[in-house]
Amino acid sequence: MASDEYLQIYCQPCDEEGTTLPAHGYCTDCKEHLCNTCFTAHRINKFTKKHTLLDATSMPKVLQQPSTSHHTGLSDDLTLPCGKHPIEIIKFYCFDHTEFLCSVCVTLDHQASSCKVNYIPDISGDIIDSKEYQVILNALNTTSDKFQQILKDVKNMTHKSNSSLKDVIGDIKKFRQEINQRLDELERQAEDAAKVIEQENNKHLKAVERACEDITKSLKISSDKVKQLNRTKQTDKLFIDLKLAEKTIKDMEGKQLKLSSYYIKEHNFQPNDVMLNLFKTEKSLGTLTQKTFNTECQPVQVKSRQSSHQGKICVNTSKDKYECFITGTTLLTPDLLIITDCSNKAVKMVDTSSQSVSDQLQLHDQPWDITTVTSTDLAVTLPNKQTIQFISISSNKLIKKHTVKVDGKCHGISCYQAKLVVSFSHHAKIQTFDMNGTILTTIDGKNIFQDLWYIACNRSSIYVSDCGMKTVTKLNWQGDVIGRYSCMSFPRGISLSDDGTVFVCDNMRNVIEEISGDCSTGKVVLQDLKTPVAVCWCGETKKLYYSCYACDRKIDNFLHIHNLSWT
Repeated sequence: MASDEYLQIYCQPCDEEGTTLPAHGYCTDCKEHLCNTCFTAHRINKFTKKHTLLDATSMPKVLQQPSTSHHTGLSDDLTLPCGKHPIEIIKFYCFDHTEFLCSVCVTLDHQASSCKVNYIPDISGDIIDSKEYQVILNALNTTSDKFQQILKDVKNMTHKSNSSLKDVIGDIKKFRQEINQRLDELERQAEDAAKVIEQENNKHLKAVERACEDITKSLKISSDKVKQLNRTKQTDKLFIDLKLAEKTIKDMEGKQLKLSSYYIKEHNFQPNDVMLNLFKTEKSLGTLTQKTFNTECQPVQVKSRQSSHQGKICVNTSKDKYECFITGTTLLTPDLLIITDCSNKAVKMVDTSSQSVSDQLQLHDQPWDITTVTSTDLAVTLPNKQTIQFISISSNKLIKKHTVKVDGKCHGISCYQAKLVVSFSHHAKIQTFDMNGTILTTIDGKNIFQDLWYIACNRSSIYVSDCGMKTVTKLNWQGDVIGRYSCMSFPRGISLSDDGTVFVCDNMRNVIEEISGDCSTGKVVLQDLKTPVAVCWCGETKKLYYSCYACDRKIDNFLHIHNLSWT
């Protein structure tokens, strides 16, 4: 073979890389012609050093042209650099490791004996309009649609959140206005008290002034008379008038003593320490609580919770005549619960840290439900008296305040932004009141309710348990029914969670259910209880407090505690 023909035999690995170099040898295992560099590397590489190599004189003298085929040369589409070897181009794909490879990667880490490696141009020919193409394209479109939906949902939730923040700002201003109004009222009371004292002082001053002027005038007349009698030497009359003047002087000593005995006091102002400390210690007007928005494209579901028993607190005290019947609970702080004990006609303050009753207030009748009005004020229903009793907390003591008379047996009570929401059992109605007992709205329960017991409310909704209809019903503040959960047998106490769900005691099924905020779904979170009655959720500690009434002192005299966490 002539020398110009010999030069037409090229190194095949280099040809695939797009470089034309004359062949210097041949590998019978790889069946490839090799240039001097590839021939030397073939002897050194641990994967190829045992291959049989033929030198230039022994190698097959097959004429070949530099490859222009996309199967043997470097395809114009193969331009992506290798992540491990940046100067190399990706040309291979390992199906075992689902990795793209360059020639170095194949040589070092993905030998044909251990991996299924293919040269991309050899396997890419049938990819056009293939089933794999359609599947992946559909998956790309589906994934894209999901992210578009996520964007849409986030925009929707952001709009709702921003709208709620506008309401929050309005609520803050309203709350501040209420504080200002209350402070103005207290200021007027203090000023009125000072004015009353001032009026009394001035009234006494005028009385003394008139008395002193009259006496002084009388004494001057007497003095002038005795002087005249003395000058005219009318001895008999002078004697008589002097004796009368002497008697008058003695009489005036008593009047003098009486007029001077009224002690005029100076005054100063001593600020209310509770209010002063409140503004010193409190760091905010309130807190912004978060709600979870359920997007319209997703069904509202109650997540599964894992429960663990955290013990129980004995609420029976030496003042009690009977076993406890805890019908109402409300949370002031994570460390302070206030409960109503119907059997013992008492409201009790429970310290959850020390797990004891720290104070007890006796009422004139049996209380039923209780709600927090402010950080120091509470409201309790007295169904038999058709009355709402207001209670305050001062120096860790429960103190009775005013009462409000209502029309009917009031059982459930809840409060939101100085509005009391009360459910009536026998007349099956709901009424809202201001703090003075003025009726704001009445929701007639005809054809809607039968036997209402407990009630709870938040910014947008009112939830009520109906033992007659065996439901938990959701209403808006206008009184429209917007949801109803019917999978109950005898619903009693209800409590709203911090993420929009509702805990409900089902008295006859001996369970506590957590239902979704829209009342569409529910799950049992605690079961095998003993006729649960009242329930209270603490979002900060993730603890659920509940009471039972099983005519068993080992159960009835305790507040039971469970920790509920997401699974």
